[in-house]
Parts: sequence; structure tokens; C-alpha cells
Amino acid sequence: MSHHDIRPATAADIPDILRLVHDLAVYEKEPDAVEATEEDFAAALFPAKGEPTAFCHVAEAGEGRHRRVVAIALWFLTFSTWTGRNGIHLEDLFVEPRHRGSSLGKALLVELARECRERGYRRLEWSVLRWNAPSIAFYESLGAQPQTEWETYRLDGGALDLLADG
Repeated sequence: MSHHDIRPATAADIPDILRLVHDLAVYEKEPDAVEATEEDFAAALFPAKGEPTAFCHVAEAGEGRHRRVVAIALWFLTFSTWTGRNGIHLEDLFVEPRHRGSSLGKALLVELARECRERGYRRLEWSVLRWNAPSIAFYESLGAQPQTEWETYRLDGGALDLLADG
């Protein structure tokens, strides 16, 4: 039987984090969308100067020398003007397919909920693709509620450049 641990990521985990981000992109039907590099993750998670702008928890599974990172929860801080407090936005939660159903996804969310409680944060939020029925069912089984009154908007690429140019 495999044993698993949830822990904050270390710089040594960056190759595994990037590997799992690539796997997530394949799962989300965007296999060529990942531009991030190990250096990008190092700068965001473990900057040489200043504070991190992103955080990550990992789940390891296996025994002895065969332990490896098999799941990630990448997140960053948000701020609510209504509560006057920070929250956590879960950018990506990904569990390798062969480890799904093993409670790793829930364990990662439990850890983030604990982070919120310990730090006085009022919200743990994330987005999910509408077609991702297994994830939606999992999140709703935990008591999460969709925020259907909000639409997500994004500026990137040429539209972002155009706006920046004024």
C-alpha cells in the first residue's frame, strides 16, 4: 500500500510541478498551451528577492525511494474588499490519473482550508471548466457552491497589449 503526504512545495519540486502542469494542460485539452518554465516557477514560488507571488502544496505517494510528487495545488492570495481580508485562489489542482480517488485531491483542499483558517482568510475559491463533470461533482461533494452570478473575463496577448498601449 502506498503512503502519501501533503506538504508545501520546495524548490526541488519544481521539475515535478512543471511536469504536472503539462499533464494538466493535456487533460484540459490544451497540450501546447504551457509556456511556463522551471525558472518562471522558481521566480514565483521561491524568489531570490522579495516575497513569493504564488504558492504550491504537493502530494507525494509511494514508499521509500519510490516516493514521488503525484499531485499539486498551486495557489495565490486574493483580497476581498467586502471582508477586508485575504483569501486563497486555487489556480490549479491536479492529481495524476492513477491516483485519483485516493483522497489526494481532498487532502490538498483540506490543507488549503486549514491555511485559510489559520491565517484568518475568509475564502477559498477556484474555477473549473464547465465540461469537467468529474471535478464539479467532487467539488460539490465537499460543499463547494458554484458562483454562477459571476462571469470570468481575461485580457491576454494582443488585446492586453492594445489596452496597455492606451
